[in-house]
Amino acid sequence: MRRRAGLGAIQKQKLEQVKYREKGSEIQENQFQQMSKQLEVFRENLEEFATKHKNEIKKNAQFRRQFQEMCAAIGVDPLASGKGFWSVLGIGDFYYELGVQIVEVCLATNYKNGGLITLEELRTRLVAARGKAKKHQEITNEDLLAAVKKLRIFGNGFTVVPMGKGKWLVQSVPGELNLDHTLVLQKVSSLGTAWVSNSILMDDLGWTQTRAQSALSYMIREGLVWVDTQDPNETLLWFPSMFADCVSA
Repeated sequence: MRRRAGLGAIQKQKLEQVKYREKGSEIQENQFQQMSKQLEVFRENLEEFATKHKNEIKKNAQFRRQFQEMCAAIGVDPLASGKGFWSVLGIGDFYYELGVQIVEVCLATNYKNGGLITLEELRTRLVAARGKAKKHQEITNEDLLAAVKKLRIFGNGFTVVPMGKGKWLVQSVPGELNLDHTLVLQKVSSLGTAWVSNSILMDDLGWTQTRAQSALSYMIREGLVWVDTQDPNETLLWFPSMFADCVSA
């Protein structure tokens, strides 16, 4: 017959558990302090690196991307800081200036594309608008995405719509695109035709007529598409934001 543990043994076991917990907390605290010190050293080294290579970061797109990755690795966002060391470097100024130019291009084109523009067309227009003064400062799609992200402070007027296969659309007018609207845009992009119809959405996406009509009706109301009634079989909806992709395809 097994003997039950005595009161003394139980108390001893509880004391040992308390000691283990205290020791575990002490180890975790020491590890946290060590990691904090390491991150502070990394931060100081990053500031020194940024000071030394300030011009390269602003002019060289690949260098800039690698610098952003180093910042992200230790939780530093130089674009989010408006004061202190990072603002002195002026690294964020590059993206703020780019953001203003993005707004200008979008405002100049939304009368014909309804406020939707591909990232590639936006980049092409920006490079042309920046002119010779900025010809040595390369602009990448990653730069544009980072700048548009900063424009979100103005609300849902500026956002990015993923199209798949590394393609993006920039929306520059207020209005929330839901999943169905995104699927329509992705379908048009995959077709490479710049237009779509109810029957295509029903056949290719398996939608009901009501669902397809609802999605397209919203996009018509928002001015994102042009309505073409010339086809004798059905109405076609053209996306001017996709015209450039259609021509290049």
